[in-house]
Amino acid sequence: MLKPKELKLNSPPASLQALATTARIIPRSEHTISRSGISPNALRVLYRLREGGFQGFLVGGCVRDLLLGIEPKDFDVATDALPEQVRKLFRNCRLIGRRFRLAHVFFGRDIIEVATFRAATAPAPGEEPLPDPDAEGEDESQIEAQDAEGEEPEPEVFGDADTDRLFDKTGRIIYDNVYGTVDEDVWRRDFTANALYYNIADFSLWDYVGGFEDIAARRLKLIGDPATRYREDPVRMLRAARFEAKLGFELDPGTSEPLARLRGRLADVPPARLFDETLKLFLNGGGVRSFEVLRERGLLAALLPSVDAYLESNRGAAAEKLLMRGLANTDLRVRDGKAVTPSFLFALLLYGPIARVIEAAPPERWHDVATILDACDRAVREAQEHILIPRRFSLGLREMFALQPRLEHPRGRRALRVLEHPRFRAAYDLLLLRVQAGLALQERADWWTRLQGVSPEERETMTAAADGQTPRPPGGPRRAARGRRRPRNIGSA
Repeated sequence: MLKPKELKLNSPPASLQALATTARIIPRSEHTISRSGISPNALRVLYRLREGGFQGFLVGGCVRDLLLGIEPKDFDVATDALPEQVRKLFRNCRLIGRRFRLAHVFFGRDIIEVATFRAATAPAPGEEPLPDPDAEGEDESQIEAQDAEGEEPEPEVFGDADTDRLFDKTGRIIYDNVYGTVDEDVWRRDFTANALYYNIADFSLWDYVGGFEDIAARRLKLIGDPATRYREDPVRMLRAARFEAKLGFELDPGTSEPLARLRGRLADVPPARLFDETLKLFLNGGGVRSFEVLRERGLLAALLPSVDAYLESNRGAAAEKLLMRGLANTDLRVRDGKAVTPSFLFALLLYGPIARVIEAAPPERWHDVATILDACDRAVREAQEHILIPRRFSLGLREMFALQPRLEHPRGRRALRVLEHPRFRAAYDLLLLRVQAGLALQERADWWTRLQGVSPEERETMTAAADGQTPRPPGGPRRAARGRRRPRNIGSA
């Protein structure tokens, strides 16, 4: 089956015909991956597959990260065992997906995903563009993506029903329900750095496309013709940006060249997938750099046009400073293992478009909660023309913004009720960012900071003293209606 130093490949698709047809086998003595760095649960899965008479490989980003000295976030396994055969080997196994079956092997909260080798152009695990809400054990992020009004329209498809391989009119793969072999599986992977296979049988690496050298050179290169691969799956453009930001890799010239002319193809991607990719871009600990790369590559205009348009017409404005500070804080929370939420992420991203809508209203209405909520709804609707934002996250965003006037103008015991609001902490964090960007008063943020740290008795004293004594913003009106002082406009620079 295996010849020394090479493995014969099946015929790749036309877009990959110019590539080499043999795999380089890198023995354990020539690479740095050790079993001590691999999840014990992943090793259990690999060894059980081998004991059952099947091939078992670690694949994808975990192999890349191990070579880079980075602790992988998760471990994916590829095998020649069919999903039903995997389930027979593991009592703690559940099959998910209907268009292409995957096996999840559970070890408490740790999940090892096992995928059967796929034919050349099948989408990668987790990249199927149309998630199934009724499939058994669907991934949580996909379930969240369904939590919106309406359903994704089924695209017009083209293909041979006998092969179960379908494309839309732009050449994008809708789904490919074809199992394959290891030498076919490599061709449906995206980047050379993600196409290495770690073989548990002898601890060797199988490299079909020069990924070993590209990782050493910190080079990101698409497998095959870049323009064709982007058309097959436009999300690969966002993945290129994400890996460039996350890993600090340099894009190969051939990989970067088509981005500017093909970025419009992202409009063909179902919004549910773009929501998932947006979370991967900004909630992985490298959100600031991801944002910078998206702007540099012109991809932000395709992903979030309203955000890009606002930032381009208001360069250096307070809203941009707030966004970048907020992303930096989010990166720190991710690195410290703290919770982050999509609601807060979209509050940051959409801050500029929300402020634009508020400032289009008459100034006397800028501080009304109804005006603020209307601006939130309009900004979310604009974004949802491209990205699906599940309702529970858009509602969280609305509540954070609606609380801003109450945070800037606490009224006696009502302030204590604000303190108990489920969205208080997120709204308070947003207030702190507004202070740092010059959009709210420092003393008001300090007041809420103190209020959270004092005893219940002292809280009563503070709220009583604050009632009707809100500091007047510099240059603001002396009195608001009914003797109250107005808070600053959310979007004022």
